[in-house]
This record gives sequence, C-alpha cells and structure tokens, in this order.
Amino acid sequence: MPLPTVSRLFRSALRTQLVSVANVTTKPAKHTVTAGEQAIAMTALFVAILGPSGWVLAHLEDYKKKE
Repeated sequence: MPLPTVSRLFRSALRTQLVSVANVTTKPAKHTVTAGEQAIAMTALFVAILGPSGWVLAHLEDYKKKE
C-alpha cells in the first residue's frame, strides 16, 4: 500500500511552485553569440577540463614511482 502514498507525495511535489534559483526566461537572447565566440568558449572549456586530466594520464607512470 505504500505506492499510492508515494504517488500522492510525488504528484503534490510536482504541483508546488519552487522559487527559481536562476533567472530563466523564454525570451530571445539580447545578444547573439557568434560561431567564433562559441568556438573560443568551447575551446577554453575543453582545455580547462581536459587539460589537467590529460596531463595526469600522460604522466601516470611518473606518479607511480616511489622515489
């Protein structure tokens, strides 16, 4: 019998309106982002995330040494 109770709780949780943390709107963007700006942003993101992990993986054998 716990299923109807859980489904009622889930349904009531979906009905409640939460305070939005981010200011999300469905309006068109005020400033269009060009393809060049997107490419620069994606490159910076990949370098920032994949650069350090790639460094660690490339030097994994050096880190295994017990000097």
